[in-house]
Amino acid sequence: MSHIKTGFAFIASLCIFLLFNNMAVAQQFKIINEKSSLSVLGTSSIHDWEISAENKSGVLVLKNGETNELERLDIEIATEGLKSGKSSMDKNTHKALKTKNHKKIVFNLSEVQQTIPLGNGKYKVKVQGDLSIAGVKKTISQDLELGITGNTAKLSGENKIKMTDFNIDPPTALLGTITTGDDITIKFDITLNK
Repeated sequence: MSHIKTGFAFIASLCIFLLFNNMAVAQQFKIINEKSSLSVLGTSSIHDWEISAENKSGVLVLKNGETNELERLDIEIATEGLKSGKSSMDKNTHKALKTKNHKKIVFNLSEVQQTIPLGNGKYKVKVQGDLSIAGVKKTISQDLELGITGNTAKLSGENKIKMTDFNIDPPTALLGTITTGDDITIKFDITLNK
């Protein structure tokens, strides 16, 4: 009888160890393209405009499942997958982004500056990272909202940047009679799974 109790205690201890050990290891999530959105919004001399990213990929890694501290975040956007629904605008956008030579827009996390728990697996996170567009890399600050539920992570936020900061000439049309503003806003709502 004592052997059974000892065996049961050992199995119970092993299960508890494995549970907590699993919570302490890094967890990796991958972007689910069809459940994620990323849009670029801007202005022009005649109307506001919006372009959506059709192809998004990347990973998010948490240091462990207990604190949900962000360790790595890499996001890639296929430049030729940026579409507005208007072929002439897409052509001008792809030309401005030099998509023949620069196939991706890339963000790589470099530093987590602040993490504020909001409860229920939600966090406000302030990070710095390198954003590469059209062959130019700049360090930017980014505020994120992070939510973790089981095997799913959600990441959302927005950022305002200037095209000229990345050596991009704001696109024009109709021999320069239509011009776009330098300021753009990137908005994203990304879903990732383990």
